[in-house]
Amino acid sequence: MPYPMPVRSFSRAGLAVSALGLGTAPAGDLYARLDEAETVGTIVSALEGGVSLIDTSPHYGNGLAELRIGAALRTYKGPRPVISTKVGRVMDPFQGQGNRSNFAGGVPHTPRFDYSHDGVMRSLEHSMLRMGIDHIDIALIHDVDVWTHGKDALPGRVREVLEGAYPTLERLRSQRVIKSIGFGINESDTATMFAEKTDIDCFLLAGRYSLLEQPALADFLPVAERKNIAVMLGGVFNSGILATGPVQGAKYNYNPADETIMARVRAIDAICQRHGTPLRIAALHFALAHRQVASIVLGAVTAAEVTSNIDAVNFAVPSGLWIDLKSAGLLNPEAPTP
Repeated sequence: MPYPMPVRSFSRAGLAVSALGLGTAPAGDLYARLDEAETVGTIVSALEGGVSLIDTSPHYGNGLAELRIGAALRTYKGPRPVISTKVGRVMDPFQGQGNRSNFAGGVPHTPRFDYSHDGVMRSLEHSMLRMGIDHIDIALIHDVDVWTHGKDALPGRVREVLEGAYPTLERLRSQRVIKSIGFGINESDTATMFAEKTDIDCFLLAGRYSLLEQPALADFLPVAERKNIAVMLGGVFNSGILATGPVQGAKYNYNPADETIMARVRAIDAICQRHGTPLRIAALHFALAHRQVASIVLGAVTAAEVTSNIDAVNFAVPSGLWIDLKSAGLLNPEAPTP
């Protein structure tokens, strides 16, 4: 019998979501090609386990993740989950397959960035067709950051968003076509800028608020609290190192972790071990402790990983762990803890 999944709210949008969401980059063949039936089964297992939020993007396998979500939704007999997808890339089926980034497989379509009104409308239409659904609950403007576009090109992309994608989504929200709008990016300072310039409901921030690092605590999260912006956190394992621990080849920000990062994680892990708490579970509970966080979006390759993630939400972490991390200078003293 599964534990009941904690539920939190996007208060501005009137949405209730599970504290644990399913991230579907792995379903787009991130790093490795996955078996189709097993991947669809993993998504169904998450839904059956009480996960009520699925986050995806056309970027994940050039549409493959959304296609697999569609297959899972046709299989699953329970209530429809909250679906979050992203705009900013449009897939072109006539150009062969373009840059796959870190995706080993995927659909043979070529992505192009398009933050215009037409690009947003086309992206949303394509997403709904891939998933076989008639509406999107959460639409996020994707990857408008230095990481993706470079420092010199970013100002132009920001103008495109503020003149095209954002007002388009704002209009769709006012028409109740979409329930919640926001951004999905990897940089807390860029997130802060968009939170200040726009009237958004939610944000998916990846990697910048975790047990390893908390830059968002200084800039983005205070703005999110002031404006009542619901926050979904992705990348709470910082691309893997907080899940695997400081093992050889551990990834940080999608690349092999350097010795500075490895040493810090070793120190954090040692304290977690003293308190009988696996590192990945401590990382998950820390991220959930901030009151503005509505859901933690975790990827999973197998149904067993889904079950492990659900069990982790219900793990009782000793309070002394957080005290020791702060005393050792390994955790921001201002960071909220469970």
